[in-house]
Amino acid sequence: NSLTDLKNVKQSLTTYSVKELNESIGSLLSRGFAPKFILKATVSKSQIKKGHLWLTLTDGKASVDGVAWSSTIKSLKFLPKQDDGVIILGKLNFWESQARISVQVIDISPSISTVLKKFEIVKSKLLNEGLIDDSLRKKLPKYPNSIGILTSVPSSALADLLRTAKERWPLTKIYLIPIPVQGNNENEVKIILNKLKKNKLKLNAIVIARGGGSREDLMLFDSEIIAREIATFPIPVVTGIGHEDDLTVCDLVSDHRSATPTAAIVDLLPSRDIEKTNVFQTKKIFQDYFTFFLKKKKNFLIAKKTFFQSHSPQLLLKAKKVKIKYIYQLLNALSPERLLKRGFAFITDEKGNFIYSVKSIKEKDKFLVQFSDGKVIAKVDHINYDKI
Repeated sequence: NSLTDLKNVKQSLTTYSVKELNESIGSLLSRGFAPKFILKATVSKSQIKKGHLWLTLTDGKASVDGVAWSSTIKSLKFLPKQDDGVIILGKLNFWESQARISVQVIDISPSISTVLKKFEIVKSKLLNEGLIDDSLRKKLPKYPNSIGILTSVPSSALADLLRTAKERWPLTKIYLIPIPVQGNNENEVKIILNKLKKNKLKLNAIVIARGGGSREDLMLFDSEIIAREIATFPIPVVTGIGHEDDLTVCDLVSDHRSATPTAAIVDLLPSRDIEKTNVFQTKKIFQDYFTFFLKKKKNFLIAKKTFFQSHSPQLLLKAKKVKIKYIYQLLNALSPERLLKRGFAFITDEKGNFIYSVKSIKEKDKFLVQFSDGKVIAKVDHINYDKI
C-alpha cells in the first residue's frame, strides 16, 4: 500500500529540471515581490570588481548580497565603505543559473549613524591638530566690496541669497561660483577652493551655502579634505549649510557659521536701511556739534570784541590823559610856585640848602630868600628864639 501511495503522489506532483525550477522561482519572485523597496542595513563588505560595486549587507542577524552596476555607480552620490550604515533603494535580482538572490542597488545613502560617526571622527582629528579653534577665526569685513557665493546652480537657496544681497547691500559685487553640494564630490570642491585661494577676483569673503535637506544629504560638508581647505583659507569663510540645527565639520572650521544660507548673507553684508539710519543720526550729531561749535566761537568772539573795545588804545590813552591831568592839577596845587604866589618864601643858605629852623643859622650868616617874582640876599643881624 505504501508503494502504491508513493507512486500515486509522484504522479500528482510537477516535475522540474533544475533550470525549470529556477525559472519558476524567478517567475514567482517577480510576480509576488515588490518591484522596488527600501532596505536598511550595515555594509560588512564592500569591493569594486570590473567596475561594479559588490556589497555584503547585514543587520546582525542575517545577510544578503548587494550589487551596484557600473552604470549606476556614476549616478550615486555616496559610495559606502565597510561598517557604514546605509539606506538602499533597490530591487531583487535572481540569477536563475545559480538560484542566487542579491539586492540590485538603484540608489544608496548613508544612515544618520554613519553621518554622525564620520562627523565625530573628522571633528576629533581636526580638534587634535588645532584647526578647530575660535582664536583662528578671521573677522568679517564691515563693508565688503566683493564676495564669492559657492552653492549649487540653480537652486532656491541661491535665489534667496541673491535677493537678500540685493536688498541689504547692492554695492557689494557678487561672484557666483557653482559647486556640488552633496555626493562624492569632495575633490571637485577642493579644486575650486584651491583656485579661489589665489584670490585673483580680489574677494573680501566667501559664502559656502547649501539649502535644507536631511542630515545625510549634508555629509559632503563633513569631508576632512574640504574642512582643511576652509581652515587654511586666506580670507573669511562664512558657512550657511542646511537648517539651524544642522552642524557640519565645515561649520566648525569656518570663520563664521550662519543658521541658514540666507542668514549667511545677512551676517556678512551690512543692512542698507540700518546704515542709512546711522548716516542720518551721524549727520544730525555733526549738525548739532557744528551749531554748538559755531555758537561757542561766536560767543567767544563777542567776548573778545567786548574785551578789546574796553581795552582799546583810544580808551587807554583817554584814561591816561585824565589821570595825567589829575596828577598835573594835584602837582600844580601842591607846587612851590603856588605857595610863593600866596606870599610864602623859600630860604636857603649860600649853598642852596633849605633852612627850616633858626637853629640852622648864626648871626652874620648870609641867606637867600626866594619870592614868586625874585630873590633877595640877606644877612643875619640878630636871632630871636621862640620860647617853648
